[in-house]
Amino acid sequence: QKPLLEDAGIPKLGQHIKYDMNVLSLYGIEVKGVAFDTMLESYVFNSTGSRHDMDSLALKYLGRQTTKYQDIAGKGAKQILFSQVHIEEASHYAAEDADITLQLHQHLWPRLLEEKSLAAVLQEIEMPLVPVLARMEQRGVLIDGSLLGTQSQELAKQILKLEKAAHGSAEQPFNLGSPKQLQQILFEKLGLPVIRKTPKGQASTAEDVLQELAADYELPGLILEYRSLSKLKSTYTDKLPEQINPTTGRVHTSYHQAVAATGRLSSSDPNLQNIPIRTPLGRRIREAFIAPDGFQVMACDYSQIELRIMAHLSGDEGLLKAFHDNIDVHRATAGEVFSVPYEEVDNDHRRAAKAINFGLMYGMSAFGLSRQLNIGRVEAQAYMDTYFMRYPGVAEFMDKTREQARERGYVETLFGRRLYLPDINASNMQRRQGAERAAINAPMQGTAADIIKRAMIDVDAWLQHEEPAAHLVMQVHDELVFEVREDQIDHVRGKVVDLMAGAAELDVPLVVDTGHGPDWDTAH
Repeated sequence: QKPLLEDAGIPKLGQHIKYDMNVLSLYGIEVKGVAFDTMLESYVFNSTGSRHDMDSLALKYLGRQTTKYQDIAGKGAKQILFSQVHIEEASHYAAEDADITLQLHQHLWPRLLEEKSLAAVLQEIEMPLVPVLARMEQRGVLIDGSLLGTQSQELAKQILKLEKAAHGSAEQPFNLGSPKQLQQILFEKLGLPVIRKTPKGQASTAEDVLQELAADYELPGLILEYRSLSKLKSTYTDKLPEQINPTTGRVHTSYHQAVAATGRLSSSDPNLQNIPIRTPLGRRIREAFIAPDGFQVMACDYSQIELRIMAHLSGDEGLLKAFHDNIDVHRATAGEVFSVPYEEVDNDHRRAAKAINFGLMYGMSAFGLSRQLNIGRVEAQAYMDTYFMRYPGVAEFMDKTREQARERGYVETLFGRRLYLPDINASNMQRRQGAERAAINAPMQGTAADIIKRAMIDVDAWLQHEEPAAHLVMQVHDELVFEVREDQIDHVRGKVVDLMAGAAELDVPLVVDTGHGPDWDTAH
């Protein structure tokens, strides 16, 4: 149990100390026998059916109320260490955990075996990934805390300027972080149109509402920029230095396998998946992720992997040809949608085509596309109609996927991972449409997640066998990040690209973009 291990001085480096006993050997603890990870069995069996902690699973599948840690150790400021718990209580608690874990395995494993694809996802993807993630968590990533401190000071100055500008636009001081005061300023004093109301009937100040208002009014734009910079400061430039481990000098994130319904990894303390990359200020945060002396940061990123998966799953001839010819697929789509030669596609055309390509994969409606491109709904619908006319295989795939989802109640990735959609036949239109959007997106996003997990397993196996001067230190969506000794960059890059490109066999090539430099931002 994690509390006992922490008492013994073993550092908390993530979820795997608690759930994956075979990984304890990484910390110098020998554990005999094999422990099936019931958390992952539950997650693979039905990622959306419940939470996947032991207590929740015991109640769901066994009808058992288990002893909670706080039941024996207390909670809050009065919580005691596990080593201070009376031996009889501690023994019962530990024995119950072992008993419940075995019972859950005996319940879940036979059900997984009934669906061979699900058993394969567990045995070939999720379980082999456990030690890979543990090694990444243990290694951590080097952070330049002083650089982040400088950036934090710069952000503070810009935030103060935005605050003054917002006060000037409102012609009075107010708390920019207060939704109530913002409602009063925007909708009562300034009389801006109410786009949407909250469940309590108040005018919404949500981000998408402010984005729509910002097209015509100054203050909503200032509020959005203020929120963005404040989040950068509080979440990253202020907090990351506090998360540096004093012993290792590194930040050790916790990766979570059993959270995202589609199979994607998530992370916390810090959340590496949400580090912004679309703004210069956001990208600057990646400058603080650095390599140690004599090493470089190497980033390896799948290029347009979800679009490639769409081409493979839909079998659309136009998309397949674009990827096989190695041309810019967004430019190719723009040429088709706007009926202009490939060479004459301008940046505006390409930007619109990119929004269509990615928007359709996420089930975007004509209304959503019109808002994103700032065009009329009729014009957006015309773009979508033309797209589906030019790429009929995509339209057929989407229709077939929705139909199968309604019939079976779930959709699958290329490797057999399932996402159940309990609302796919709901009478409530909004819930049903949300499930339909998930039905379209999940096969792409889930297959991409499976592919990069398979790549991580293969890359880690090579690193462990050949032992080059290289370490896998981060995974962020479709990207793997390494620390590589400078004299081995070319060798490691060539092998990693081959392994990533070979992680799946699709009807289009998997392309991996790479870069390297002294920090993560330069590596891009």
